[in-house]
Amino acid sequence: MSNHPLELGGTASGKRRLKELLLQSDNRVCADCGAPDPKWASANIGVFICLKCCGVHRSLGTHISKVLSVTLDEWSDDEIDAMVEVGGNTSANSIYEAFIPEGYAKPGPDASHDQRAKFIRAKYELQEFLKPSLRIVSLPTGKSSLQSTVSRKILGGFGSNSSQNSEGMVEFIGLLKVKVIKGTNLAIRDMMSSDPYVIITLGQQTVQTTVVRSNLNPVWNQDLMLSVPQRFGPLKLRVFDHDTFSSDDIMGEAEVDLQPLITSAMAFGDAGMFGDMQIGKWLKSHDNALIDDSTVNIVDGKVKQEVALKLQNVESGELYLELEWMPLDQ
Repeated sequence: MSNHPLELGGTASGKRRLKELLLQSDNRVCADCGAPDPKWASANIGVFICLKCCGVHRSLGTHISKVLSVTLDEWSDDEIDAMVEVGGNTSANSIYEAFIPEGYAKPGPDASHDQRAKFIRAKYELQEFLKPSLRIVSLPTGKSSLQSTVSRKILGGFGSNSSQNSEGMVEFIGLLKVKVIKGTNLAIRDMMSSDPYVIITLGQQTVQTTVVRSNLNPVWNQDLMLSVPQRFGPLKLRVFDHDTFSSDDIMGEAEVDLQPLITSAMAFGDAGMFGDMQIGKWLKSHDNALIDDSTVNIVDGKVKQEVALKLQNVESGELYLELEWMPLDQ
C-alpha cells in the first residue's frame, strides 16, 4: 500500500514519528472496521480510522474523539505525542476491545452506518468492552478522571483535550445554517395583507428573520445560524404577522426533522472530499409538513438540503428553506 502523504504541523521530528507509526502494519487498516488504508485518526484516542468510521467518531463529540485528517489537517506536537504514546491500533484495541463478549462480531469494511455507530459508541462512548477498573468517570467540568496508571497511558487522550476545545465542544456537534428563502400564499392577518417574519427555534436557541411589509409572498433570502446540540430535536418554525400596536398574530408553523441531514453528514465526514451527490432523504408523509420529498446533497463540497413546507394550523401558506450542515472544525 502507498504511504500517507503527511501535511502536518508540528516539528520535523514529530512528523517523522507519526509517519513511522503510520507504517506499522496494524495501522494500515481501520481500528474499528478493518477497512484498508485509513486516512483519518482520532488524535486523543490514538487510533487510525477510515472515512466511514470517521463520521461516527465525529458524532461522538471532540470530548470523546478528536478526529483529524492524516493528509489535510494541521497536527500539533501534543497530538502527535498522544498518538505515539498510545502506540497505534493494536495497543489501543487491546484495551478498548479487551472484554468483547464471545461471539460478538465487529463491523467489517462493508458494514452499514447503523452497525458502525452501535459498535463505535459501545467501544468508546459507553466503554462496554473495557475492564471496569479502567473505565473513565466523566466529571461535571467536562474533564475526565482516569482511574489507573494503565488507562492514563493508553486512554489518556480522553483527558488530554486542549482547554479551548473541552468547553463548548461537549454540548454542540456542529452548526446549522438556515437560509429562509421565501414564503408563498401566506395568510392575511391585516386588512388586505400581512407583515410576515419567521422565528426559528432549535433547543434553547431562537433566531428571527427581518419583517417584510405588506407582502403575502415575501422573499427573505436570509441566512440564520444555530448551534446543533448533541441531543437535538426538530427545527421549529413559526411565521408571524408584525403588528405595531397589538400582539403579533401567528401565520402558521412547521417542524423540520434534522435527523436525515445530520446523520448523512456525519456518515460522510469531510464533504469536501466528494463530488456532487445525493447522500440522504427526508420523505414526505401524512405526519410531516413536507410538500415534496426533501433530499440531502453534497453540493460544491457542502452538505445541503432544500426543504419546502406547507404551514400547519393555518388556512394557507408555504415556506421554502435551504439547510446547510457545518462541522465545528469549519
